[in-house]
Amino acid sequence: MDSDLEFTTQLAKETGQLLKDYFAKSGIQTAIKADHTVVTEADLAADEKIRTAIQAAYPDDHLLTEESDTLVADIDRPVWVVDPLDGTTNFSLGLPIWGVSIARLVNGSPDLGVLYFPVVGELYTARRGHGAAMNGKPLHTPKPDQRPPYSFFACCSRTQRRYDVSLRYKTRILGAAAYDFCAVARGAAIIAFQSTPKIWDLSAGWLILQEAGAEVEVFTGPPPFPIQPETEYKSINFPTIMAADPQAAEKARQGIKKKG
Repeated sequence: MDSDLEFTTQLAKETGQLLKDYFAKSGIQTAIKADHTVVTEADLAADEKIRTAIQAAYPDDHLLTEESDTLVADIDRPVWVVDPLDGTTNFSLGLPIWGVSIARLVNGSPDLGVLYFPVVGELYTARRGHGAAMNGKPLHTPKPDQRPPYSFFACCSRTQRRYDVSLRYKTRILGAAAYDFCAVARGAAIIAFQSTPKIWDLSAGWLILQEAGAEVEVFTGPPPFPIQPETEYKSINFPTIMAADPQAAEKARQGIKKKG
């Protein structure tokens, strides 16, 4: 493992342990942000830990994080895109599917990505051009003849409110955008759809899916990468299709229609 990926993996593991310590406590304090999403004291502690570590190890790099730094001045230098706690609602309700998402972008596009889900014991890593891994073992999205017989369609809770969905798969709402990417990458889900993900929700997962051999694309609007300087990313959504292969991606486009 190269030094940048090793650093990121270790940081994700340490942050995951910090979050597990909060998760084990009762009475986690929550608040509602301006965009109506949940934030907890654990989010803020994890954000501080990640920012401090990156700034110490890579002082010349930029940061783009959900909880603090939502705009970068330029992309001439690498940019770290961080969601310190993806799946905050699950976390605050005591549900196990939540994790840490860290990506490093070079020339505005993901060059490495790490997703760590500590309670379920799943660590996903990827480096541009060098493949993806799950818990240290190479990760390849299964081909049609290798897939489980009950692969499902994963989506966010907003999907049913904003879209008409007609797909011949059972539906699962897992509650963490980053985990949807992983569910497709490992073959549990054949298609996933996130209707309102932000750049920090998808940066690491986007690369992991690509390096695992799956499909990922925006449903509507401009692609998220390369990121643009002087852009306020907390106000931009990137509706995203994740699919096991091009045929499944086309099924998603045919079977998901915006209401109205």
